[in-house]
Order: sequence, then C-alpha cells, then structure tokens
Amino acid sequence: MEREGRAVGAASGELVTIGEFARLSRLSAKALRRYDELGLLRPALVDPVNGYRYYDPAQVEGARLVAWLRRIGMPLSRIGRIVALDAGAAAVEIRAYWARVEAETAARRDLAMYLVDHLSAEGGAMSRIPGNTGNTGSAGNAGGTGGTGSSGGAEDTGSRGGRGSSGSGVPGGPVAVPLAIRCAALTDTGAVRTTNQDAAFAGPRLLAVADGFGEGGAEASAAAIEALKPTAWGGGDGALSAADLLNALEDTADSASRAVRDAVAPCADPDGSGTTLTAMLWTGSRLGLVHIGDSRAYLLRGGELFRITHDHSLVQSMIDDGSLSREEAASHPGRSLLLKALVGEVRSAPVAVACRPDVRLQEVLAGDRYLLCSDGLSAVVDEAELRAAVIAAEAPEEAVRRLVGLAHEAGGPDNVACVVADVVVAAEE
Repeated sequence: MEREGRAVGAASGELVTIGEFARLSRLSAKALRRYDELGLLRPALVDPVNGYRYYDPAQVEGARLVAWLRRIGMPLSRIGRIVALDAGAAAVEIRAYWARVEAETAARRDLAMYLVDHLSAEGGAMSRIPGNTGNTGSAGNAGGTGGTGSSGGAEDTGSRGGRGSSGSGVPGGPVAVPLAIRCAALTDTGAVRTTNQDAAFAGPRLLAVADGFGEGGAEASAAAIEALKPTAWGGGDGALSAADLLNALEDTADSASRAVRDAVAPCADPDGSGTTLTAMLWTGSRLGLVHIGDSRAYLLRGGELFRITHDHSLVQSMIDDGSLSREEAASHPGRSLLLKALVGEVRSAPVAVACRPDVRLQEVLAGDRYLLCSDGLSAVVDEAELRAAVIAAEAPEEAVRRLVGLAHEAGGPDNVACVVADVVVAAEE
C-alpha cells in the first residue's frame, strides 16, 4: 500500500524525494547527485535549509535517457549536449555517436587482425630456422590488415596478383625487391567555389589529401598535411619495422590533430572549422595509411579499382546499417555530415567531432597504382569513370589532370584534390 501511495503521489505531479525519484528513474541516488553536480539533471527544488533534493516526476523520461546513454558508453559531456536537444536532433546525435563507435571498433578489429597475421608470420618464419621447434602459425602477410572500404581492401586484392612483389625477406620466400613511389598531386577550386580549402601533397615519402571546411578550412587542411611530412615523423631511413611504423602512424596522427587545433584556434568558431585527411606514409619498404573523414584512397591492382578507406560520414553509417541505399545516398540531405574529422576544440558541434584518425598498414606490390582524393572528385564522378581514367593515364601527372577534368565535366561543385602514385621497382625510378 505504501508503494502504491507513493506512485499515486508521483502521478499527480507532486515533487518527490531523491529516493523516490531514483526508484522511478532506475538511477541510484548517488548517480542523481553526480548528474546534478554536472548540470545534466537538476532537481526541481533544493531545500535551502537542509539541502534535500526534490524532483518533478515529469523529469523521469529525461533521467531515463541519461541512464540509457550511459549504458551505451556515451561520455557525460556529450550526454549534456543531447539532453538539451529536441527529440529529432537528439536522434541524429545518437546515431552519429554510435556510428563513430562502430567505426572505431572496426579500426581496432583491423589492427587486431593485422597483429594476429603479423605475429603468425613471424612465428612461421622462426619455425623455418634450423633448430626452432615452435609452432608454424598461419602465414599471414605483414603488409595489410584487410580493407574496410565497401569495394574491398588490401586482403581482397592480394589474391588478384600484380607485377612484382615487395618481398618477404623470409628464408625460402621471394627475394626482396627495392620499391619506390612515382607520384603527382593536383588541386583545383572547381567551377562554383571562389576559394580553395583542399590541399594535396605528393612526395617520395608522403601522399596526402585534405578537405578543409569552415572559416579556417584552408589553414586546417594545410596544417594537417604539414604535420605528416617526413621531417615530422622520421621516415627518411626506410628501416622502420611494422611495429615501429604503427607507432609512427599513431604519433603523426596525434601531431596532425594538434596542428589542426592550433591552426583553427584563432577562428571565431573553432568547433566549426577542420579538415578530413587521407594520407599514406612510405618508408621504402612499408606503406602506412592515416585516414579520417570522407576523403578516400583507392588501389588499382590487376586492372580493378578497390576503395581501401571507409567514409566517416552519417550517410555511410546509414548505408552500413541498411537504412539507406547507395543510390539514395547520392541525394541525401545529410551526405556532407561527418562523424569523424580533425577539428578545433569541441564544445557544441553536433556531428563533426574531434577524434583519432584510423591507422593501419597496407600491402604493397610493384605495379600498384594508388589514388587519393577529396569528395570533390568521388562525390561527383562514379567509380567506373575513376577506374577508366586511372587506367588510361600513362603517368601520374596525366592521371591527376584527367581526374580534375572529370570533376569539371560533372559541374565542379566543390574544390578538388587528388594524388596518384605508382609503386615501381627502385631501379626503374
């Protein structure tokens, strides 16, 4: 009877004690006090004499939302933004958060699989040394983690063949062949925009494109690429092991994040300025990928073009969960909303959030051709046309001119940045 009487009291709209509100909301009194201190869930009344907290039963739904968001692991700072939104905007924010979680989980999965393959390969190599009695393990390759792109990835392409090989350096394996990069980069304002916020760089150690946005977009894209140049990450000796390269990638990704934050700090709204970044770092024997946002990297191997990056965008997350088709995505009003990007200090930006880029290693074969581009190209030119242009061009310089020309033929609605790079035997270069 006491329980029923208290429930009736709550239903009548009267204020209830923190203990009763904890029962209604399925939150502990300790959690409610913590949320009050953080400004997430203020009591309707605090007794000025004894400090007792009283809540309006109408606050129950908001309290339950906080509890549910905590159960999916959302940080309290982000929950504070969501509870202040209307239902529709809150739904968009939650979708964006969860898509980011899934993208980061996929990146960690790829790294875990790479480590399994790499350590298994090392175990196999050790087993072939006379006197070693260890298990052979599986013969994974030490170059790629498998692609996360929708069109396939490094693991998919490995069986399709290529001209030459980077070599394994393992007794009984293929002879190591020294490789080099032949490349070209080009950016263009496009036919509609009056300024160019895209940046591109192509050198023997670094390939990169960045698509800036917001007030400080041009500064952000330039700063991100500058932070990845070889002098910043010590990639000049070509002797980095797989583990060392992964560490170098993590360090340079952090450097790029800091560089962008510093570049956009003077802006009136740093949260609204930033850049995507897709880059490949070459040590002379290994290739590392750094990726965040919706710029892309493609691999041409065996006459087929494979996307080896995964867009960090709201539309891509909807394609992934089956709620949107690729055809519908092309005209979706939220196609430009990013789930991950390099931005300024985040305080109120609803979708584009600062977070770590994905990093992984990429398998390399002589004869490979790589394309990196901003969405000013990939969003207006379909992959069949990209493939045809990349195949038809004899040299990277010709390829980037063809690609920018295709973007213009499609209306050139955005800035364009692209890099084309060929992996060649060093003697040829």
